[in-house]
Formats: sequence, structure tokens, C-alpha cells
Amino acid sequence: MKYSIIIPTLNEEKLLPKILNQIKMNEITSRFDAEVIISDGGSTDRTIDIAYSYSNKVIIHKEAERQSIAGGRNAGVKYADGEFLIFLGADIIFPDIANFFMYIEKYFVNSTYLGMTCNVKVFPEEEILSDRVFHSFLNFYFYSLNVLGMGMGRGECQVISKKVFEEFGGYNEKLAAGEDFDLFRRIRKRGKILYVRDFFVYESPRRYRKYGYLKVCKMWFINSYFVVFKNRSLDTEWEQIR
Repeated sequence: MKYSIIIPTLNEEKLLPKILNQIKMNEITSRFDAEVIISDGGSTDRTIDIAYSYSNKVIIHKEAERQSIAGGRNAGVKYADGEFLIFLGADIIFPDIANFFMYIEKYFVNSTYLGMTCNVKVFPEEEILSDRVFHSFLNFYFYSLNVLGMGMGRGECQVISKKVFEEFGGYNEKLAAGEDFDLFRRIRKRGKILYVRDFFVYESPRRYRKYGYLKVCKMWFINSYFVVFKNRSLDTEWEQIR
């Protein structure tokens, strides 16, 4: 198996079918020798039923303690047979998912890069001016962090070889937020990250609509500060917004 697509979920019945349909309609699993792993944190809606109808493997968290996103991703890796791990958010879609995989094949698989990520935009049918302005700034900022040696890759789309993932110990499950930044920050200290500026994924704007960009940015940057300087996140639980 060449690729393992790992998607952590928690009550994602509304949006999960979008990305799973893309994978199915474009025959990604057969064309690129890939598997789909849904790592569910204990959903109470139809997420698990949807996952079983699309996915090769469904891992369900059954412990009483709430599972973090980091824990969900790590749990998925335990069942991954792929040489390369592709972590995706349950609320994202691609402009062209086949092109994404062809890009990985051409520029990442046989390269010296230790990780890969890309720009993120809001669903085009929901995008407004503030989304375009904010994401233009944010994408350039995250790209700059990689150039400057800090390292950054949003959890909406991160690609890592399984070997590198295991060498770095995976995601830090003690972090309720900022686990994506933390992993790529550690990786960047040893090698380069391929940040694809001319490629992107779309994400749901649900968090921005509920809190506004100012509050979301504040939460991100404060948690990033705690990750870098205190090796923990300020938030003890990342609120689900559905």
C-alpha cells in the first residue's frame, strides 16, 4: 500500500460525505494504491455509518475520556499500511483531488522533503471578502514560517512518510490544539517542508462564522505561543462546531 488517507472525525455527518465522495468518484484508492482510514472520536450522529459505507478501515474511540484530534490521527496511523500518510480534515474538499495525488507523486515521494502541506481556502460557494483577505494573509504567513525555519502545516492537509512520522513520535496527544503546528515545527528542525503555494484545499468556514476571524486568530496564536514555549496548549479541549 502506497498511501494511507487518515481522517479524524467527531459528529461530521454533514461534511464528511463531501471528501469521501471525491475520493470515490475519482477512484483514488485504485488509481494511486491508497486506503481510507476514518478515525472516529466517538460520534453520536451518522458519521460512523457514513464512514463504513466509504472507507477501508474505521477505528472508533470507545473510552470515556474525550479523544483529541492528535489522538485520533495517531490511532489511525496504527492501522495504516501506506508508506505515505495523508492527514485530511473531515470538513475539506479539493479543487481536483487527482491532481493533488499526481503532485505528491511528482514532487514529494522521491524528494528530500520531510513533510508537505498547502494553502487553505474557504468553500467557494460560501466565500466572502473577509475570507479571501484573511486566508491570503494566513497562507503567506504559514509559508513564511517554513521559509524561516519554524515549520507549519495546517491539519486540514498534511503529508508525511510513515517512517518520518514514527521517527518524530507522531502528534503530541497532550495538545488539544496546535498539534499540527507542533509536529511540523519539530520536523522542520531536521529537514525541509514542501509548502505548495499554488495548490490548496477548501475548508468549511463554520468556525470563522461562529467566532469571527479576530477571535479565531487570537486562539490560534495564543495556543501556538504555549506550544513553543511551554510545550502544551492553552486550551484543554478544542470545541467542535457542527
